[in-house]
Amino acid sequence: MTRALIVVDVQNDFCEGGSLAVSGGADVAFRIGELVHKWHEAEPDERHYQYVVATRDHHIDPGDHFSDEPDFVNSWPRHCVAGTDGVSFHPNLDPQPFDAIFDKGEYAAAYSGFEGKSHEGGRGLAEWLRDRGITEVDVCGIATDYCVRATALDARVEGFGTTVLTALTAGVAPGSTEQALSDLRAAGVTLT
Repeated sequence: MTRALIVVDVQNDFCEGGSLAVSGGADVAFRIGELVHKWHEAEPDERHYQYVVATRDHHIDPGDHFSDEPDFVNSWPRHCVAGTDGVSFHPNLDPQPFDAIFDKGEYAAAYSGFEGKSHEGGRGLAEWLRDRGITEVDVCGIATDYCVRATALDARVEGFGTTVLTALTAGVAPGSTEQALSDLRAAGVTLT
């Protein structure tokens, strides 16, 4: 078994003070930062993860994904716009020793990290993981009920054993978060 950690959208705009802040986002960023720091400092043969990757919303012109009157289901306030501080990873993640970063949503809504492309070579996440022999993924980040959910469901569809680290996620709303967790369980995703 070879395992990777996928850190989903832990960006300034999704943490307190951002344009689309999720309550608890900065704390989740801090706890993920601690996990990634421990992984980075461990000897290679003692690492739980072979690779740690990250996804980012990276919007240029995502069409009706942005709205001045958002419904907070299909349309949202402007967030994670390319070239702004909001698109950056939250500073609580420092250091950020990611093996790869996958940007998504430049010209259309994109919730799953598997819709993103890497900075190096423009490869998709599934292909990148398979090329490195990854069979299992742990998923954490923001938001439980949107991008974490979509990324974990796509990981299952792509054939990876998938676990969501619920203590390292933050959701937008209690009802939609509970529904997301139910959807994940039904799809065979492990929740820890």
